Amino acid sequence: MFNKSITLSNGVIVPQLALGTWLIDDDKVGAAVRSAIEIGYTHIDTAQAYANERGVGEGVRNSGVARDKIFVTTKIAAEHKDYKTAAEGIDGSLKRLGLDYIDLMIIHSPQPWLEVNQSEDRYFEGNLEAWRVLTDAYKAGKIRAIGVSNFLQEDIDNLLNNAEIKPMVNQVLCHIANTPLDLIEYCTEKGIVMEAYSPVAHGEALKIPAIAEMAKKYGVSVPQLCIRYDIQLGMIVLPKTANPEHMKTNADVEFVISDEDMEVLKHIERIKDYGSSSFFPVYGGKLKGYSGRPGSEKV
Repeated sequence: MFNKSITLSNGVIVPQLALGTWLIDDDKVGAAVRSAIEIGYTHIDTAQAYANERGVGEGVRNSGVARDKIFVTTKIAAEHKDYKTAAEGIDGSLKRLGLDYIDLMIIHSPQPWLEVNQSEDRYFEGNLEAWRVLTDAYKAGKIRAIGVSNFLQEDIDNLLNNAEIKPMVNQVLCHIANTPLDLIEYCTEKGIVMEAYSPVAHGEALKIPAIAEMAKKYGVSVPQLCIRYDIQLGMIVLPKTANPEHMKTNADVEFVISDEDMEVLKHIERIKDYGSSSFFPVYGGKLKGYSGRPGSEKV
């Protein structure tokens, strides 16, 4: 079981490998969380938009492992761009999770999902308000660390130039065949730890021959290669699965990709089509009537 960790700018230690829970139903995610913790995972990632915080919290509480040994991340809904709504959202997350505190809470997106890939408005003022809420909750001890997700450099700069506390993490789409190297370098220079969601490209990496050949070279699966790639980029990695066997293999990533092969993987042709998932904003899609919750999508 891969069990290395990364220390944030405020000294909080974060397990580098996490269980992602996007698209795992609330009535099933508790069992997935318990299985992951039993296997050895100590970092669980959820979000208000996933509509499964209740199940995640139940899984953590019923795992038999002390609360302070499990790192829980959740996210403020992308639509919460005013103080009152964002503050109510944080209290709602704590209540649904059934936990006394959240280890890491992040703004899910700089734009509401309905405007991602459709609007030039970066919601600078709204993000400052949401960030002010996170800052106050952090100072009050409700949250141990705060950060953002899907933020570009201009969104990061808005916080760095105007906020009291700088973001501690930025969680972004990052996988072989789609690696935001400039953003990773910029955030790292600013002391912001990067996190990678969809490290296996929502399954699309399995279809790329060059990735399969590299995995074969190291005697590992494509998901293992993809997860290890993000780990070697210095990122916290969040593979999503409800399958305990996949959890085990995803955590079996103690091998090392050579510097030469890392360079090859960094420059594999970018994935442009995420298949049936392409409509999601995080994969470049444009949605109508999307609340961020599974099942609410309209192309």
